[in-house]
Parts: sequence; C-alpha cells; structure tokens
Amino acid sequence: METVERLIRSAQDLLWERGYVGTSPKAVQRLADAGQGSMYHHFAGKADLAKVAIERSGAELREVAEGQLGRDGTAGSRIEGYLTREREVLKGCRIGRLAADPEVVADPVLRTPVAETFAWLRQRLAEVVAEGKRDGEYPESLDPERTAATIAAVLQGGYVLARAADSREPFDLAVKGLIDLLEAK
Repeated sequence: METVERLIRSAQDLLWERGYVGTSPKAVQRLADAGQGSMYHHFAGKADLAKVAIERSGAELREVAEGQLGRDGTAGSRIEGYLTREREVLKGCRIGRLAADPEVVADPVLRTPVAETFAWLRQRLAEVVAEGKRDGEYPESLDPERTAATIAAVLQGGYVLARAADSREPFDLAVKGLIDLLEAK
C-alpha cells in the first residue's frame, strides 16, 4: 500500500477511535509508518488529511449501504438487510461519531462530508421506502422522508446506547424494534 493510502487509512481509523482532537499528525504518521515529510508532501496539514479521510469513510459507507439497499428483493428485505448487516457496533458509526465531534461540527470543511453522507443515506432510504409504497408493501400513509430519517436516527441512537451499555444488545433491540414497526401494516 502506498504511503498516501496508509496515511488516509490511518487517519480514518484514528478519527473513528479518537475523534478529531485525539488524532494528532504524529499518531497518524506512527500508525501509517510514514514520516512527517511524507504526510506534509501529500497533505497541507491535519485538517486537509482529515477531510480526505472523512470523505473516504463517507464513500465507503455509501458503497456498503448501496450493496444492501440496491440489491434485488422487496423494499423491506433490503432495508432489513441494511439494518442487520455486520457492524462493529461498540466502536460506533465512522460517520456518526464524527457528527458528535465538536471540532468537526464547528468546521464547515470537515462537517460537509459528514452532512452529505447522511443526506445521501436518508435520500436512498426514502427511495427504497417509496418503492415499497408503490409495490403495496407499506401503507400509503407512510412518509418516505420521515421514515428514512427515523431509520437513520434509530441506527445512530442504537450505536450510542450500545456504547453506553458496553453491549450490542441495545443496538440489536432498537434495530429489531424498527423492523417490527416497518413490518406492521
């Protein structure tokens, strides 16, 4: 793996584990096995590297989500597949944790890829819910945009509850409860 890729991957991992403030250039360089000169050759500084790492994490989240939401099957089965896919629940969401990071939220350059990722996810979920409505799977009264926001909120809240309990059980209960609600007509 090339140095620039190691730097980006290391920044992604450290941002996920430590947040922006806890991710120092030295820590990134150490994890990437790269020197200071290599980092500053490829990136203007910590914020520049963090922006690229956050964008990459967002792209990866979209790719994984699309793998579930874009497959064949009913809307309900695709949403359930997305909700129940394997996740590192106790580490939280790579993007969701950044939305709770005060330094990321305060910086429009860093916040933008986080906001764009969640906007994409809500839009994509709304499209799948709308397909389910058209196919008679969901009641006509179900609003796709509100439902998509609820799905995203339940996932993010599930991560928070699981981390607080140091157990994935609250996450699993929240996901199963949401699936039960979506299956109810």
